[in-house]
Amino acid sequence: MMILFISLIICVFVSLIFSFHKKEKSAATAAAGGPLPPGNTGWPLVGESLHFLWAGWKGHPEKFVLDRVAKYSSTVFKTHLVGEKAAVLSGASGNKFLFSNENKLVRAWFPSGIDKIFPSSTRSSSEEEGIKLRRMLHTFLKTEALRRYIGKMDHMAQKHFEEGWENKTEVVVLPLAKDYTFQLACRLFASVEDPQQVDRLSKPFNLLASSLFAIPIDLPGTPFNKGIKASKIVRQELLSIIKQRKIDLAEGKASPTQDILSHMLLTSDENGKFMQEFDIADKILGLLIGGRDSASVACTFIVKYLAELPHIYDGVYNEQMEILKSKAPGDSLNWEDLQKMKYSWNVACEVMRLATPVPGTFREAIADFSYKGYFIPKGFKLYWSATATHKNPEIFPEPEKFDPSRFQGAGPAPYTFVPFGGGPRMCPGLEYARFEILVFMHHLVKRFKFEKMIPNDGKFVVDPMPIPAKGLPIRLLPHEK
Repeated sequence: MMILFISLIICVFVSLIFSFHKKEKSAATAAAGGPLPPGNTGWPLVGESLHFLWAGWKGHPEKFVLDRVAKYSSTVFKTHLVGEKAAVLSGASGNKFLFSNENKLVRAWFPSGIDKIFPSSTRSSSEEEGIKLRRMLHTFLKTEALRRYIGKMDHMAQKHFEEGWENKTEVVVLPLAKDYTFQLACRLFASVEDPQQVDRLSKPFNLLASSLFAIPIDLPGTPFNKGIKASKIVRQELLSIIKQRKIDLAEGKASPTQDILSHMLLTSDENGKFMQEFDIADKILGLLIGGRDSASVACTFIVKYLAELPHIYDGVYNEQMEILKSKAPGDSLNWEDLQKMKYSWNVACEVMRLATPVPGTFREAIADFSYKGYFIPKGFKLYWSATATHKNPEIFPEPEKFDPSRFQGAGPAPYTFVPFGGGPRMCPGLEYARFEILVFMHHLVKRFKFEKMIPNDGKFVVDPMPIPAKGLPIRLLPHEK
C-alpha cells in the first residue's frame, strides 16, 4: 500500500510537471467552447487521484462519484485523475452517451504503461486492432459457437471441484475461482489443457493483472515493474505454444477452427499479411487476462453472498436440484439446462451489481463536444463508473439490499446495469461468462453448503477489481448423500 501511495505521488508529479504549461491554453479553449463541468481539480499536480484510489481501497469506489454528483448537483463533473484532466459522466444518461459515441466522439483510453506490458500495441492503431479482434471473438464467443463447449466446461468444472474442493473442510475461494476460470480460458482460446503448462502460465498472472492499472513507475519492487517482468514470462510461454501450433497445423495435428489461436495464425488481413507471433502472443495474453479475472471475481462474491444469505442459497440449490433430477447419472450439463437457471442468473447479476468486477473504465475525447450544457475539450479523459450506477438509489432503491428480483421480467432499465459495458465495446465474452458462472454455481451448490470463516467481515478492496478480505476463506459442509 505504501509503495503504491509513494509511486502515485511520484508519477503524478513527473507527468504533470511537463503538462503544467498547457494550463492557460486549456482555459482559453474551454472559454471559447463554453463552461467546463463543475468540479475541482484537487491538489496541485496530484489532483484528486488519492481520493479516487482511497475510495476503492475502502471498498466503496462509487463514493468518489456519488459524493461529487451530490456536491455539484450535476451528473457530470470535472476532476483530475492519474495525471490527466478528466470529466466523469455518471448515471444511465452518461453511460448511454459514452456507449453511443464510441469511435465518434470518444475512444477507449488506457494508462500509458499499458504499452510496456503489451508492447506490440504501439505498432498499429489500437482502435483498428480492437475492431479486428472483436470481429474475431464474435465468431468464437457467440451463443451458437459456445453451445458445443458447454459439455467440456461441465467436465472441467467437475474435475476442478474434485481436485480443489472435495475432501477438504476449509478452502480459500478467490485463488480456486481464478484457477477455474483460467483453466477454462486456456482451453477455449488456445486449447491448452496440460496441467503443468497451465500452471506455468498461471503463476505470473496475479502480478500481471494487478499491474495493468498500477502507477507506471518502472523501478525494482514496484507493482508495475513486477507486472512487466511477469508479462515477459507469460509471453515467452505463449510463444512456445504458438510455434508448436504452427507445426501441428502444418502436419494436420491441429484443426484450423479449433480455437482462436488457430484462427489468428491462419487469417490474413486485407493486404494478405499474417499476424506476427509476438502480436498473437499479446492478444492471447489479453484474452487470458479478461477470461480469468472478471469471472473469478464474480464467482468468489457469489460464494460470499450465498454464505451470508441462506434463503438465497436455498433458492439456487432448489433450482439446481430440479435440473439435476431431470438428468441421467453422468450426463453433462447442456444448453437447455443453462436456460433453466433463471433464478441462479438473477442471483449472479445481483452479485455483479453489488460487487462489479470492473468498477469503471476510461475513455478519451477525440473531438470537442458538449454534454448537458458543458464543454468537453478534445483530449480530456472521461471516466464512467459502473459501480456508481449500480449503487445509485435513484436507479436501484435500497442499493445495498441483496434483491435478485430486480432482474425478473424485463429487468433493469437500459444503461443502468452495465457490468459488461455497452455499445461497440461491450464485453464480447458476456455469454461465455454467463455459461462459466452458471456451471460453477451448479457444481458448487450440488456438493456443499458453506459458511464464512470470518463471519462479520464483509470488507473488500478494489485494486483495481474487488477482492474480499483474505481471499474469502470458507468452511465446507458437504451434503449428506
